[in-house]
Amino acid sequence: MSYRIPSPPPSLEELAKRQQNVVTASQLRARGVPARVVTGHCRRGGPWQRLLPRVYLLQSGEPTPEQRMWAALLYAAQNGREEGRRAGAVITGTAALALYGFAAVPRLPAVTGVDVLVPRQRRLKDVGEVRILRTERELEARSVHGLACAPVARAVADALLEWTAQPGGGAAPVREVLREAVARTGGARTEGRCTVRELVGELADCGLTAEPQVRAALDELLAAERDFVREELRRLADRWQLPVPLGAPELRMRGGTYIAVPDLYWPHRGVAVEVDSDLRCVSEGEAAWVRGGQHRMEYLGLRVVYVSGARLAAEPEAVREELCEAHRVGGTDVVELLVV
Repeated sequence: MSYRIPSPPPSLEELAKRQQNVVTASQLRARGVPARVVTGHCRRGGPWQRLLPRVYLLQSGEPTPEQRMWAALLYAAQNGREEGRRAGAVITGTAALALYGFAAVPRLPAVTGVDVLVPRQRRLKDVGEVRILRTERELEARSVHGLACAPVARAVADALLEWTAQPGGGAAPVREVLREAVARTGGARTEGRCTVRELVGELADCGLTAEPQVRAALDELLAAERDFVREELRRLADRWQLPVPLGAPELRMRGGTYIAVPDLYWPHRGVAVEVDSDLRCVSEGEAAWVRGGQHRMEYLGLRVVYVSGARLAAEPEAVREELCEAHRVGGTDVVELLVV
């Protein structure tokens, strides 16, 4: 039987270096530093200072923005965990976006408040510039400059919740932040960003899609995302030597009855393509309207191919085979439709 010898905890010097000289009372106590020594070092003119309840900076002078972030995180972290995982707290909102490098929010030195997300059952109070937010979901963390941050989509939602609650929220950079959150570089998602689907899910969970300013910006974003995927699909269809499809035609019966507006349509083969159709649907009413059009196209004999941007990026060959097969087989007993 083999035994695993536990590694010793880092020394105070190592821990301070890792956490930019910010430590908790429990971390000091675990390393044999008596409370009276901490109190003496934090007196006026002493080498240390108290930043937040039970959180200390092992230096004199003004703390840096990063040190303020560490202090907020350690204050909210369960038991002041020393190994950096800090499963009990993550930085979110504007402070997290600043750490992620969003150009639409103030740079880190100008961020005056720090929102920290913790489990709902934690008993913590707002203190100083630290505001405690609570969630019933399991916390997810992304390491950004060594600090535990909420995923981009959650950080954006929390920032928007704060902005829309303020009297002057109309001047907030909502559109710019949403665009940055899903930014692409050369067709690929920029590292440290999120997908549109993740963003929509978080905004819907927070009830932000009912905010007119957020909804207008989100509609623009969804349209741009679907346009990007649709154009990418048209480009690939040309490479796959398929005929040029019609783009977003309005289909009607001969009597004028509205049917649907597919993203791509090959009228001579009776084949329609729906691109990320769920990204049109923020509300259940919109989702029902889109599903109705899809059902009508299928009922009238069209062969409808459903393509998501994520699948097109991950499995282009599988999408090619599905689309080429659909074009080869065509629709079944297709009712003649008018293209408006």
